[in-house]
Amino acid sequence: MPEPPRLVVADTSPLLYLHQAQQLHLLRALYGAVVVPPAVRVELTAGRERGHDVPEVAAIEWIRSVHVPDRSLLPAVVDLGPGESEVIALGLAHPGCLALLDDRLARRIAAVGGLAHTGTLGILLKAKTAGLLDAVKPVLENLRSHGMRIHDDLERRILRMAGESGD
Repeated sequence: MPEPPRLVVADTSPLLYLHQAQQLHLLRALYGAVVVPPAVRVELTAGRERGHDVPEVAAIEWIRSVHVPDRSLLPAVVDLGPGESEVIALGLAHPGCLALLDDRLARRIAAVGGLAHTGTLGILLKAKTAGLLDAVKPVLENLRSHGMRIHDDLERRILRMAGESGD
């Protein structure tokens, strides 16, 4: 059952990795709807043009595009990509929203701004808790096979939190 309506703003990597692991549907099941800023659409389109397996967000009815209403909210951090910057700006423009971010720097900036956030692995844990996934471990293996870098310590922590560690 989806959470009560709350704006959920997704960056490129959670959409990409969940799509590649065939788990994109979890976003709809957990949150009902997701929005993406224009820079995320551009990044996904660029990936598709380079031959990568990326979701076609324009064809997914529960994902809609939302423009950043106030460009002055874009973080002035040169190491952030345009997608992360626009996700954070949208989050700051909509108090109480949830940002889906995997990038460590973007998550730190979101936290400093008081923006609630989670990433691909947090989504998987939430899905397991909600009974939408039987196990997290095979999805982690799938994500790694698609190039997601997951440190061994982090994987052990995630599996422990999912009740799959065997410890």
